Amino acid sequence: MVQVATGTRETVHDITAECERFAASAGGDGLLHVFVPHATAGVAILELGSGSDDDLLAALGDLLPADDRWEHAHGSRGHGRSHVMPALVPPFATLPVVGGRLALGTWQAVALVDLNVDNPDRQVRLSFIKG
Repeated sequence: MVQVATGTRETVHDITAECERFAASAGGDGLLHVFVPHATAGVAILELGSGSDDDLLAALGDLLPADDRWEHAHGSRGHGRSHVMPALVPPFATLPVVGGRLALGTWQAVALVDLNVDNPDRQVRLSFIKG
């Protein structure tokens, strides 16, 4: 289990290093499954650090505005959108592992996506299936 402090702002948090360490400790070939057991968080595979993370947050803001339209209306303004987000950014990803290393593309990274500013602490569950 990986603990992630996402803070009180919407975030795209890089968890690639934690995934790489877990895959290396499992060794060999197989599949790494990444899962966040939260109704308001997701896992994305994308380039980070070049503005793509901010672009993702902006796109989610356009698709899921933080306003009062949401039926699910407890917590901060627009909280209901956080419960819809995992339908767009799912709470899981499965990644190939070859020789104990993630088989990601050159610019790909693994990120926890969290729009929920009401819950600053997240867990990420990692599991490995040997191939």
